[in-house]
Amino acid sequence: MSEARAEPGTVWFVGAGPGDPDLITVKGRGLIERAGAILFAGSLVDEAATRWAPPGCEIADSKGMTLDQMSAWLIERAARHETVLRLQTGDPALYGALMELVQPLDAAGVPLRVVPGVSSAMASAAAAVETFTLPELTQTVIFTRVAGRTPMPAGEELAALAAHRCTLCIFLSITLLGQLTAELRAAGWAEDAPMLVVHKASWPGEEQILRATLADVKQRCREAGIVSQSMVIASPTLGSRHWPELAKSKLYDPSFTHRFRRASVPAQPEL
Repeated sequence: MSEARAEPGTVWFVGAGPGDPDLITVKGRGLIERAGAILFAGSLVDEAATRWAPPGCEIADSKGMTLDQMSAWLIERAARHETVLRLQTGDPALYGALMELVQPLDAAGVPLRVVPGVSSAMASAAAAVETFTLPELTQTVIFTRVAGRTPMPAGEELAALAAHRCTLCIFLSITLLGQLTAELRAAGWAEDAPMLVVHKASWPGEEQILRATLADVKQRCREAGIVSQSMVIASPTLGSRHWPELAKSKLYDPSFTHRFRRASVPAQPEL
């Protein structure tokens, strides 16, 4: 066991990414390689993400801990190690218990830093070769969830957000598909609106990609046995890979001038 330090080490909150250990950032991997202690969210982060840890590194799984126990573990290890990691799923700032862990560290005078990570939303779009935005169709992405044990703030009900008809990345809601689809219907989404569900996006050997419609997504997920760790995406852009025509980005249009390139053809007049 390391001796107590005169000054506490730094606790790093590191986004471990969506599942595939290789999707952690280079900076995150470098921190693992020199960590004295690592606390990882074992229910959501593959233990393989700790494989770069040095010999003698203290590694613990937080899935059986309360927030108070996690805070105490990090504070105790920071008293003995220069570099302590909290490995969180996806990106620490998105649906992670970040502030709940940061505040006790601040109170204890423990320095901390945050390293971003790849969100499961991005990994899900990548797995299915989909885009969240398309010119003239939607330029907005909403990250949200359906109200469960954690209620939604007033004005953030899914039906209200879905009324924008933009891309919706719906986290933590796979067990609430009945409520989810009801709220999309209340917002006026059609029964044949495409839906994408990705279970364990990027997890080697475990990823499942399911394409459905608003009408059948609940039944399709039940038949596939998808009941946890899944991203639900509803978007007017889904399936655009196979559309015969797309509105193309003006940035790369030969008639468009910007500071890196002059237009090579005259702009076409609008009809």
